[in-house]
Amino acid sequence: MSGMSEKSMRQFQTSSPEETELLGQKIGARLKGGEVLALFGGMGAGKTVLTRGIARGLGVAEGVSSPTFALVHEYDGRLKIYHFDMFRVESWDDLYSTGFFDFLDSGAVLIVEWSENIENALPESAVRIRLAPGRTERERVISIEGMEL
Repeated sequence: MSGMSEKSMRQFQTSSPEETELLGQKIGARLKGGEVLALFGGMGAGKTVLTRGIARGLGVAEGVSSPTFALVHEYDGRLKIYHFDMFRVESWDDLYSTGFFDFLDSGAVLIVEWSENIENALPESAVRIRLAPGRTERERVISIEGMEL
């Protein structure tokens, strides 16, 4: 468990997509630029819903969708946002082709879905956000490591 003391972890429980989006909004409101938000969680876990909230917290009103086929979507809010989908990334070559490394020092906020697939490439400073199912279909347990909320 080394390193756990430096990075605080908080857990949140949401009972609807709307609440998940509101949590995202709180995250987005606190961002200063240059953060990498690494999202972990299976299909349907709420990653895009959370991202929509984060974007809203940064002043992006609408149009946030999963970048599954484009691999990366760009949004302009209070800060520039690059929203990645790493679902199909299986190698370093795949990762380079997404442009991920080019955006790391851009000062933009990077939101990375399917971070499981690029765990070794994530910067140490990445905020790790894990989304897991709750007791009901609409509930989510969301843990956030590396960011004060």
